[in-house]
Amino acid sequence: MNIYITTGTYDYLLKIKEKYPNEKMVLMQNPEHALLVHETEGKTVFTTPRHYKLAATAGDLGDGIFFIFTHLPIPDEGKPVYEFNFKKNTPVIEHKPGFAAFRLLRPVKGDTYIAVTGWKDEDSFGRWKRSIDYLLVHSLDLTDIGTNKSTYNAPAFTKEYVVPQDKEAS
Repeated sequence: MNIYITTGTYDYLLKIKEKYPNEKMVLMQNPEHALLVHETEGKTVFTTPRHYKLAATAGDLGDGIFFIFTHLPIPDEGKPVYEFNFKKNTPVIEHKPGFAAFRLLRPVKGDTYIAVTGWKDEDSFGRWKRSIDYLLVHSLDLTDIGTNKSTYNAPAFTKEYVVPQDKEAS
């Protein structure tokens, strides 16, 4: 499965999403920008996307309202161990109240993976983050991948996004 991400203004990306109603796309935003995520077996309709392969999956992105994107630069020699650990721990999160979706995106170019979790609301994410399971999953020591190098090429960083709700529905 291919995952493509493009950024731009919310209104511009909304027009793209509306132009292709049969494509599986999720439009979200934060105070910095908007992004459109396109999941497809084939090619994307975007002109300049970032391209990822799906390394792990659970749930449906379309069910989420609140998303966390964790950007993780991983050296080539650490990728198999990193993916193994993520796949091993995915079942822990998918049964949590308010969980909507999980994607581990493997970069086609570059070294930065993106771990995406989608939640039905921000409170559900907050409960997950305060849970003992969260602490256990995130306490894995991923610093030794057999090469005496750090697992990460650079510091990981996280961004939050929301799927704006139709104003007429509220």
